[in-house]
Amino acid sequence: MSLKKIAAVFATALSLTATSAVQAQENSEQILVLLSSETQMQLADGSSYETGYYLNEFGVPADELLKAGYELVLATPKGNAPAVDKNSVQAMYFGDDEAEMARIQEVIANLEGINDTHTLKEVIEQGLDQYSGVFIPGGHAPLIDLANNEDVRTILQHFHEQSKPTAAICHGPIALLSAQQSPVEYEQNIAQGAEAQATDWLYEGYSMTIFSNPEEATFEGSLNGKKLRYYPAKAMATAGSKMQFAADWQPNVVIDRELITGQNPFSDKQLASALISALQQRSK
Repeated sequence: MSLKKIAAVFATALSLTATSAVQAQENSEQILVLLSSETQMQLADGSSYETGYYLNEFGVPADELLKAGYELVLATPKGNAPAVDKNSVQAMYFGDDEAEMARIQEVIANLEGINDTHTLKEVIEQGLDQYSGVFIPGGHAPLIDLANNEDVRTILQHFHEQSKPTAAICHGPIALLSAQQSPVEYEQNIAQGAEAQATDWLYEGYSMTIFSNPEEATFEGSLNGKKLRYYPAKAMATAGSKMQFAADWQPNVVIDRELITGQNPFSDKQLASALISALQQRSK
């Protein structure tokens, strides 16, 4: 074969590859990712604790979703850049693999819109039908502005009514408490130790998991005597969910209908696998 013919074949192959890549991007399903806008979580004594999303809880599922061909659309209440919880930037969450941790950091840094997310109101106004699923990473930040948010309720109601995969990990499931009639009042009552009752909660009776009470107690022990306003697992159980827990720090994913929840940071890979499986099953 002449050099000209070889060059022509090579050019054609490159063109076909580029065309396929564009088509794949155009045809990829979209996953809505809900992240907190905040970094300062109020504690019981009124002081604050600096937090954000957990690196692996966001990055590992995001990486797996991208590899599977899904497009991620990032949204926060304020439309700002979400912050990583510095305490999560540890190789222990990546099998003690520093290189893998650095790779996941790069994955997040390269996500479209990571520094300029959509607001929750924007994604609602633009329409939620375009999304195949929703994913809520953990870190303590969701307790600040996702657990008591009317826009989160609107978003979750859509995915619930359409039976679209709804995944949340570690503290991410706390956002599910927004899907009730008066989430702000409910949260206030829980924090004050008053009688709390969730009204018309979409997930009443669902089996699910979240960061367990013993795991939270271990975290709280690092606060130098300070206390959290409330324990998320207790708040979820009080609302009417059927909580399921594994031993502390062991991977645990619970699936009930469209809902997929992971207990702790070490549930990241299992949660990603379960979410992708649910998305693929729904696409058949």
